[in-house]
Amino acid sequence: MADSDHVTPVQRASDPADDDRSAGRPAGEASAERAGTPPAHAAEPPRQRSRGLSLLRESAIIVISALVLSWLIKTFLVQAFYIPSASMEDTLQIGDRVMVSRLVPDVLDVNRGDVVVFVDPGGWLPPTETPDAGPVGNAVREAATFIGLLPQDSGEHLIKRVVGTPGDTVECCDDQGRVSVNGVPVDEDPYLAAGSVPSQTEFSTQVPDDMLFVMGDNRQNSQDSRYNTGKPGGGFVPLDNVVGNAFVIVWPFEDARLLRNPSDVFAQVPAP
Repeated sequence: MADSDHVTPVQRASDPADDDRSAGRPAGEASAERAGTPPAHAAEPPRQRSRGLSLLRESAIIVISALVLSWLIKTFLVQAFYIPSASMEDTLQIGDRVMVSRLVPDVLDVNRGDVVVFVDPGGWLPPTETPDAGPVGNAVREAATFIGLLPQDSGEHLIKRVVGTPGDTVECCDDQGRVSVNGVPVDEDPYLAAGSVPSQTEFSTQVPDDMLFVMGDNRQNSQDSRYNTGKPGGGFVPLDNVVGNAFVIVWPFEDARLLRNPSDVFAQVPAP
């Protein structure tokens, strides 16, 4: 055979993957180690930690956003209140929770017949003590109430029905025992408590500017405008003290209903 027919085998370059397989390791692992790069599976724990931190951060943002939204709603739109007394029976019962629109009176007007929550003008309420739940319990309750997660208690707030608005003359009683507003007797049967009379005491008063004359629906069990004439404001409620008007009972669930203004009661009353 001619020399030109002689073929010399070409030696194949060494493949690091062969060394890995011969050592019983996955291809690329040892070579990665030789190159100073950690194996792919070694990078997984940091990614898992990153995902965990991301989830925690997103959860915190959701919770904080919900709390801020609750506070904004309570401050500017609606707020929950707890009914502690019988002065508004049968419309409201002890233990009811009502939602109050904060749009009244700044955005919407207060009208005769509205049920309003207002800050004590001064001396209408006796001193009260909030039950002590301990430092932590007190702090949690105050924070939850401030945010709006818990209903406001009766501390410095009252709830009554508006009978007279600024300029109105409110008096009682005519020959049928009714309250009159601007000389027109009104039939309050739609909301007076069973067995109540419009008033056991006679009175006649004109509501000053920026003030309201209010009465409870349970007239014989309500310390309202009639009985606070010697207190700051002369028994009237400043409009600035009005928190809002109650528009729905939300608890107990079986008693839940809208609180509608009985506009027909005052439909014939003229402007002052």
